[in-house]
Amino acid sequence: MTTTIAAPSGIAGTASALRRLYFVRFAFAIVWALVMFTMASKITPIGAVLLVLYPLFDVGAVLHDAKVSRSTGSPALLYVNVAVSLATAVGVAAACTSGIPAVLRVWGTWAVVAGLAQLIVAVPRRSMGGQWPMILSGGISVLAGGSFIVSAGADQPSLTGAIGYAVPGAVFFLLSALRLGRTAKGA
Repeated sequence: MTTTIAAPSGIAGTASALRRLYFVRFAFAIVWALVMFTMASKITPIGAVLLVLYPLFDVGAVLHDAKVSRSTGSPALLYVNVAVSLATAVGVAAACTSGIPAVLRVWGTWAVVAGLAQLIVAVPRRSMGGQWPMILSGGISVLAGGSFIVSAGADQPSLTGAIGYAVPGAVFFLLSALRLGRTAKGA
């Protein structure tokens, strides 16, 4: 006897797939932030790798989002976000050789651009549910990115703020995942 399980389709299927993705993004961001907080005062080789890993993880997550959410609209802006995150990974790698101020400038620019993209993508998805946390997260990301760029000019710049930025982002992904539960069940 062969059992076939149909893949979820439509809004419920998209919500279910995004819900799983958001739980993974939550877990990754929390673990990443906890590890990075131990190296916030200077850029170590491991810290540099982790700083590059974060935008690369974003690339994978956004590509998955684009794949599973085609029914919610054009993925064009998601692909722009992928390109921006790839450029950020390269930029962060180069900035790590120059010091914390350079990393904060690249990270801040990424936060602004990615936040705008997240905000613009989440607004049309409101009808799916679970998108208000993503809308808030996108807006906060824009503001946080600006603060990272400004903090690069401080007397003693630190990565603490940029690392801490991952924690509220993680919480917003968790909230969104939880709120998508009803839609994912077809309610």
